[in-house]
Amino acid sequence: MLKATWKRLPLSTNFAIAQAVKDSDVDVVSAYPITPQTTVVERISEFIANGELKAEMIHVESEHSAMSAAIGASALGARAFTATASQGLELMHELLHIASGLRLPIVMSVAARALSAPISIWGDYTDVMNVRDTSWITLIASTAQEAYDSVIQAYRIAEDPRVFLPVIVAYDGYAMSHTYEPVYVSEKSDAFKDYIPKNPQWYTLNPEKPLTMGSMASPEWYYEFKYQQVVAMKNAFGVVKEADEEYGKRYERKYGIIEEEGVDGSDVTFVTYGGIYGTLKESIEELRKKGEQIGLARIRLFRPFPSEIVADLAEKTKALVVLDRAITFGVNISGPVAREIISSLYARGIERNVYSFIIGVGQRTVTEKDIAAIYGKVKEMLGSHERQKESIYWGVRE
Repeated sequence: MLKATWKRLPLSTNFAIAQAVKDSDVDVVSAYPITPQTTVVERISEFIANGELKAEMIHVESEHSAMSAAIGASALGARAFTATASQGLELMHELLHIASGLRLPIVMSVAARALSAPISIWGDYTDVMNVRDTSWITLIASTAQEAYDSVIQAYRIAEDPRVFLPVIVAYDGYAMSHTYEPVYVSEKSDAFKDYIPKNPQWYTLNPEKPLTMGSMASPEWYYEFKYQQVVAMKNAFGVVKEADEEYGKRYERKYGIIEEEGVDGSDVTFVTYGGIYGTLKESIEELRKKGEQIGLARIRLFRPFPSEIVADLAEKTKALVVLDRAITFGVNISGPVAREIISSLYARGIERNVYSFIIGVGQRTVTEKDIAAIYGKVKEMLGSHERQKESIYWGVRE
């Protein structure tokens, strides 16, 4: 077993992603620039230009073409990567369904960013939540180090014969993509070749073994293809867990499916995802010093959604407070993760108050004072035995 020796570098999350792509020995990178992901593919192009990564960089005219190129490369058996954000992710939306329907193990990083209109270049998770039904496995990182490790794990997950589905590694635009942290990266270019060996086992285009990909499916068969994706997503949950555990054994870092702290026996547990988790941790630490019994948890795996682990989490605490950074329009509980949690608990007959708060939309500032004030509001609602009927849009000016 190859052991990684590490060097510690100051990297933005974008640069950490690029480093992980290099260390994953990717074959093809398709690229179109969009803020705030552009420096991911810029750094990869530098690696290719100076000979650190032997890969083909395909410069395309749009994100739609970027995903098309990644699909073509993966269909030939190449290890493919692309990166995008916001409107770029929406422009390639059509192709996301094709990539997963063809069962191609593409990996894509998304520097999560708000969607137009009005135009916003700032970060929230609207773009990521818009693709939740495309059958892409979705990991959400909260640090640059986790983003680096998650890209490498993503190839292990995507290329597993039990899965053969594409993977998104998402993280906060700007708050993570452009801020620097110390990140441990491998000193050896081949440190991960045993963990993610190049051995394409998915269906590929090969003149010696002809097959057709993406042909017409009649009503007699289309449903079965979609059900195969359902099964693959179910399998993916265990594979994600295995990949993380194996990564931890080999490289001494692992993250789990849901990160939790101080949940057991707590009065309230806050749940969120992405970079805001750091602010949440600092806020909760201050509240605990005042004697408050508060837990906190971070959803790392969004698709497939970890319903069973969420249910276990809920049974350790008296109430859940979900902080979402995206809006599901037209419903009363409009936090996308809050809705997933409520559904998970209801299906298992678990009675818990789940309070949904929408925060940080369009990168609206969220501070420790906001978290303390949200906690105060929740205590007030719990004291009056009030069940929440609609999400609270925290910080909005009505």
